[in-house]
Parts: sequence; C-alpha cells; structure tokens
Amino acid sequence: MFFSVRDLEVKKIHFETEYPAGEIDFLDPGVEQYSVLKTRGVAELLSNTLGEIRVKGHLDVTIQAACDRCLEPAQFPVDSDFDLFYRPAESGVLPEEARIDDGELEIAFYEEGGVALKDVLREFVLLAMPMRKLCREDCRGICPLCGSNRNLMECRCEEKPVDSRWAALKNI
Repeated sequence: MFFSVRDLEVKKIHFETEYPAGEIDFLDPGVEQYSVLKTRGVAELLSNTLGEIRVKGHLDVTIQAACDRCLEPAQFPVDSDFDLFYRPAESGVLPEEARIDDGELEIAFYEEGGVALKDVLREFVLLAMPMRKLCREDCRGICPLCGSNRNLMECRCEEKPVDSRWAALKNI
C-alpha cells in the first residue's frame, strides 16, 4: 500500500491489512518477521505544512532475531501504537553539517511523492526492538573458549585462559 501526496490531498486514507510471515524485509539478515503482521490506522496529509504526512495506527507482530549472548533464535513480540511523521526530502544539496531542531529528530523523510506502508512498518518495528536482544533474562551465552552454548550444556573450560607468555613466572 502506497500513500501518495495526491491521494492524501483529497482525503485521509484508512488502512487495515495483514502481511504474512516473512513478507516484510527488515534489511538485516539477523532480523525476520516470524508471525503475521496485523496493522490498522490512518494516513493523512497535515494541513498548513509543505507536504508533511502523518501515519498513525497500531501493529502486532512477532519478530525473530538471534540472541545477543547465545546466538540462538529468539522471538520478540511487538504490539504497539505508532504515530510517525514524514516530510518530503529536499532536493537541494545540504551542507555536511546541518543544524536540526529537537522537533525534527522524530521526523523521517520521503521521496517519490509519498510513503509506502511497508517502509513505515519496517521503520517502526526496528525502532521498537530492544537494544539488547536476549532469549531470556538469565541467558548464560556461549563459552569464549570452546563455543558451546552454556544454556544447553556445562563446559569444563577455565574461565580465564592462561597466557603462555607468563607461564615461566609461575616457577619462580
């Protein structure tokens, strides 16, 4: 679904749609859509602006990503409301360092006359994901020496490997 500025000039666009598992590409090989993504909401062109689009709604999906400690696949539910703003991208060349206001930190930009719903949903889901993705709070991770998953088995590796360059000092 694409929200074009021309269509939004006429009226708000209400949407209610589902995307099957795996349909939305999150542009990250470690993150994938695990369940059906259900979304509903409204897109509108804000009055008294130069083409600013507001997309407001709700989504419900489960995302699968690798645990940051043990690298096993883990599921992360995202069931949340969203309220996103998009402004047309400026065609002129911007200076390398441009000052932006605090209010502009929460505004994204669009090109080609509108915004695709998949892009809106991808952006929101990636921002809603936890910074530290853990399969469970007490995940023990992988052993840095043998690489075994400590959640599945106990390894007999020493916690701190001995540096062989210092071994001669043990005999003094």
